[in-house]
Amino acid sequence: MTDIKEVSTVAKNVIAEVERAVVGKRAALEMILAAALAGGHVLLEDFPGLGKTLVARSFAAVLGLDFKRIQFTPDLLPADITGGYIFNRTTNQFELRKGPIFTNILLADEINRASPKTQSALLEAMQEGQVTLEGETLRLPDPFIVLATQNPIEYEGTFPLPEAQLDRFMLKLGMGYPTAEEEREILSRRRARTQDEVQLREVASAQKLLELRESIESVHVHKDLDAYIVGLVQATREDRRTAVGSSPRGSLAFLKVARAFAALAGRDYVLPDDIKYFANAVLAHRIILQPEYWMSHTVTGEVIRDAILRTAVPVI
Repeated sequence: MTDIKEVSTVAKNVIAEVERAVVGKRAALEMILAAALAGGHVLLEDFPGLGKTLVARSFAAVLGLDFKRIQFTPDLLPADITGGYIFNRTTNQFELRKGPIFTNILLADEINRASPKTQSALLEAMQEGQVTLEGETLRLPDPFIVLATQNPIEYEGTFPLPEAQLDRFMLKLGMGYPTAEEEREILSRRRARTQDEVQLREVASAQKLLELRESIESVHVHKDLDAYIVGLVQATREDRRTAVGSSPRGSLAFLKVARAFAALAGRDYVLPDDIKYFANAVLAHRIILQPEYWMSHTVTGEVIRDAILRTAVPVI
């Protein structure tokens, strides 16, 4: 089994290589890698042109994983994602033609532009790592990671993701605008390489990623930290501003991603700060506000901040 120090070393090498293509987004990159190591999926919600697609492609290249991209549109059908059986006139038999979901990293671009029926094609895949076609269950490649993107400003012609599907994303992140200095660095690098594409080096492999995941299971989590996680999640359910708080899947997300983040830092134990660091990314998409707060863009953050303030931090 890979030890924790090697997990940290490989992770740092991966981040360093991805940063050759993605400028100034280290915190987001570390969170995405932590989710990948924890076996979770990530929803990237931000404005166009901030590098969401570039991040997904870069991680696939550096981790040595198979990569497929699906552009979600209103006319996309579930079979366009999962594939299906096609009749072969030569052999007079139906043959399975696998869709783009059979990959290691799936980029679901602008996922909220597809109809709910098409969005639901991802539900079984994201939770069970499998697809059912014509009554036959087919396993997806391992690892299988969904990186989905959506635009938070264009709502016309979109279909908001149902809560059941949002809950299956371990983290919800935003990339944010680069600073002026970072944007100058983007321009400088583009001039220097004389082409759009960045040639990235393969640092790991699918097998290596699975080994790293196995090692993360050895990261120690004190029982008081279990109580801390439960306290944060319970606080979102008890807040008067929420109609629905985080599900137990949120608690599991905290546990798994905090372990992965500790391993990235070279530690074989989790600190309260590891959990607190992911509070917004884990909880924001799992909270449904009361109707009178639907138009506010700040209440969800306030609910999470209050949950952190009200929950006693254990002394480990």
